[in-house]
This record gives sequence, C-alpha cells and structure tokens, in this order.
Amino acid sequence: MSAYQNEIKAVAALKEKYGSSWSAINPEYAARMRIQNRFKTGLDIAKYTAAIMRKDMAEYDADSSVYTQSLGCWHGFIGQQKLISIKKHLKTTNKRYLYLSGWMVAALRSDFGPLPDQSMHEKTAVSGLIEELYTFLRQADARELDLLFSALDDARNTGDQAKAAAIQEQIDNFETHVVPIIADIDAGFGNPEATYLLAKKMIEAGACCIQIENQVSDEKQCGHQDGKVTVPHADFLAKINAVRYAFLELGVDDGVIVARTDSLGAGLTKQIAVTNEPGDLGDQYNAFLDCEEISEAELGNGDVVIKREGKLLRPKRLPSNLFQFRKGTGEARCVLDSITSLQNGADLLWIETEKPHVGQIAAMMNEVRKVIPNAKLVYNNSPSFNWTLNFRQQVFDTMAAEGKDVSAYDRAKLMSVEYDNSELAQIADEKIRTFQRDGSAQAGIFHHLITLPTYHTAALSTDNLAKGYFAEEGMLAYVKGVQRQEIRQGIACVKHQNMAGSDIGDNHKEYFAGEAALKAGGKDNTMNQFH
Repeated sequence: MSAYQNEIKAVAALKEKYGSSWSAINPEYAARMRIQNRFKTGLDIAKYTAAIMRKDMAEYDADSSVYTQSLGCWHGFIGQQKLISIKKHLKTTNKRYLYLSGWMVAALRSDFGPLPDQSMHEKTAVSGLIEELYTFLRQADARELDLLFSALDDARNTGDQAKAAAIQEQIDNFETHVVPIIADIDAGFGNPEATYLLAKKMIEAGACCIQIENQVSDEKQCGHQDGKVTVPHADFLAKINAVRYAFLELGVDDGVIVARTDSLGAGLTKQIAVTNEPGDLGDQYNAFLDCEEISEAELGNGDVVIKREGKLLRPKRLPSNLFQFRKGTGEARCVLDSITSLQNGADLLWIETEKPHVGQIAAMMNEVRKVIPNAKLVYNNSPSFNWTLNFRQQVFDTMAAEGKDVSAYDRAKLMSVEYDNSELAQIADEKIRTFQRDGSAQAGIFHHLITLPTYHTAALSTDNLAKGYFAEEGMLAYVKGVQRQEIRQGIACVKHQNMAGSDIGDNHKEYFAGEAALKAGGKDNTMNQFH
C-alpha cells in the first residue's frame, strides 16, 4: 500500500475514533495535506539530506563520474525555481544540491545593507536563509502535489480510470524538491562556542552540511581577495569539533563537515602556534613562517623568537602585528591543512584556488590522497575567475609548449571578442565544458559549486529588461524578453498566482467549507490566459 493510501487509512481511523464531531473531515483531503507536508521540522530535513550526502559520497568513491553539483542561491524563491527547473529538464534532483554562500548573505541579506565578505553580517542571517530556502522547497512540493491531486480528481470525475491510475503512480513515486544544502559558516563567527551555537541554529533550520574555513574569524576576508590571515591548526580543529558536537547533540549523526583551507592565498598568520615537541602540528605550522636566524645578542625589545634545532629564529612581523609565511609555501600548507582536517573530524575538503586549473588542484589532492586515499574535494567554480581568459591562456601556453604557431594571438588580450571563433577559443570552451567532469576524474572533486551565480543572473536579466523597457522598446521589452519566453519555455512561474499558492489555498477552502468556499481560481481569473 502506498504512503498516500496509508495516510488516508490512518485519518479514516482517527475519524472513526472521534465519531460524529469529525463528520466534516474528509480523510483523503487530510492525507493530501500530510503528504504535502512531509518534513515537519528542519531537523527532519537535516537527517534526510545528510543520508543523501553520505550515499552520494560513497557512490563517488566507487565511481568518480557520479559527482555532485550545486548553485548558490540568495533567496528561497531562487532556490525553489532552480529545483523546479532541474526536475522539469533533468527529471530528477539526484546529485543536485543547493549552496548557501556567505558572500551573498553579506551582500544581499544583511540589515546593514550590502556588505563585503568579512563576516560582518548578522549571524542569524545564515540560519534564516537556510530556513527560508527549505520553506520555498517544501512549498514547491506542496504545489506540484496539489496539481497532481487536482488532476486525479478530474480523471476520476470523467471516469478515466487509466489516467487516474497513472496520476496515482506519480503521487506514490513523487520526488521531493528538498535536497542537501552546503551552508557556509565562514570562519565560525567567533570562538568555538560561538561556532557551536551558530552551527546548532543552522542544523535546526535544516543544514546537513556545514563548510568552515581556517581564517581568523575577526580578520575574515573573501577567499578571492588579498589580506587573508589563517589560524594554527589547533584553533581550526576546535571549531570542527564544535560543529560535530552540534550535529551529535541534535541527532544528525550523519552530518557532513567541509573543511576549507585558504592557505594558498593567505600569506599571513595572527599568531605563532603552540608547539610542545619537534614535528608536532604547531611546529609544522611555524616551520612555514618567514624567519631570520639571529643570535641572542641581536634580540631587540619586544622581539618574538622561535627556537628550532638549537637556532634562534625571529619571524618577520609586520606593522599590523601579523606574521608572514615564506613565499611559495601555499600549496604545501594547503596539503597539510587538508590532511590534518580529515584526520581530525572533517569529511570533505575545500581548497580555495586563485584560478580554475585541474592540474594545480590535482597536484595538491594527489599529495593529500597519499595519506588519505578517499579524500574528496568540494570545489568553488568561482565567478571571481575570468573563466574565458584563464582557459584561453591555458590553451595558448599548451600550444606554445607544443611548438604550435600562436603568432595570431595576443596572450594578454585573449578575452577579446575577435578570438571567439578561433581554434584556440573553441578548444578553451571545450575545456570549460568538461571542467567538472575532468576535475572529478583527475582531482578528486566530489562536489562542484558556483558560489554566487544567481547574484549575477539577477543583475544580467534586470539589466536586459531595464535597457529596453525604459527606452524605445517599452512594454515589448517585457513581453518579448520575459513573458513570451516564459510561456514558450514552460516556466512554471508564468502563472505567478499558482506559484504563490493561490490554487493550494482554493483547494484548502474547499476542504474546509465545501461548496460554500469562496475561491479565487474561477473563470474570471486572468491566470487562465496562460495555457
């Protein structure tokens, strides 16, 4: 018996139990409302989606071609439309997630207004967006099921048993729009206790996966900007532990932690690590510091020194009181960060790079996998990269190394439209097209995400509409560029009243009041113009 029929049976039993006072209750209507509200709490969602992620991670270990993907979303409606589109075009949400970007929370969701990505926004904005995203995804479930219930009623009313059976099968095999969210907790927003408290809020809102980075919390910078400052491993591991305890306290035993290292682009540290013996983690961290050997006589007032192998070493300290690492140590520090994180509670890695280059990523992951063979990466296919220029230059360099004639190209100006139809550009575009597949096969990338694509798509589409609507095109700019495309491409929100829940509300009114219900979806509803 299907879940739908089980729910009908359960409500019918309750109706019988409570007798005549429940005479107006239709068990099938109540069952529909139960099916439309499968996830009662955020913790229900977190447990369900954590199991999905763990299954996907195991499947990737067995076959690297089955990687996962997501797009960053800054509003519940954006996330909802993404999942509706995925189901429409690809027929399944399998291996497709959502990403919650701290950058977009800062830029778009703070009460302070647009902010840089420096952890200055309200902590609760993060958990609030998680809750909002899942509210919209659950509403997408309710809407799609409502359409199926209405179609089932129509088929029954016309006596079309075959159609009714087919629709019933769709209801019984309905795939939810609720998918895992990888949620950005930045550098933890304070000390480990602060990280734990915020992680709890995020998990309670539905997050099954939390991403945390190894920057100093009060010096946090965007991963693609300068001035990043990392913390010693012990500090970072305490925050990983804080997140794990939050998952365990709330019963999300399969919760996933992504440990992000910004060491490739971070040349600074705020503190020298505590070390108790040669070769321990603190000693390894300090070994990357840019130091000069001095004698005791050369010690100056307030100098900080490290003693290693019988030598006194003075780390170079900047006027900001920060210490700098030796140049060229970024990749080695990323490898150490990654191994250490996986050995101490993290499940997945994130290495923030300065360019999208499979070879560079693979080189670091190969080193990590020498120690942890099943190490897996979440990779930021960042809009901060100029993908066109990067890949055209990569192809240019490869062609030049192979002795091919590249005299027709100016390497510094390869972004130019004049090269769009060239052989070099076509090769580069193909490499961009296969970047995710290649990265997953060669560099251990389990999950590909774009952090803030919908920030850019909102800006681009708004620019295109404003350009025509406020100029000579007038209303044609909207009709031709938006509505006509919505109708012809079958975009669900062209019927915006339906998308906002009008039909669900009408059906509920009928459940509650029967024939006396005052419904909005009658013949005079202009939404009927869209077929």
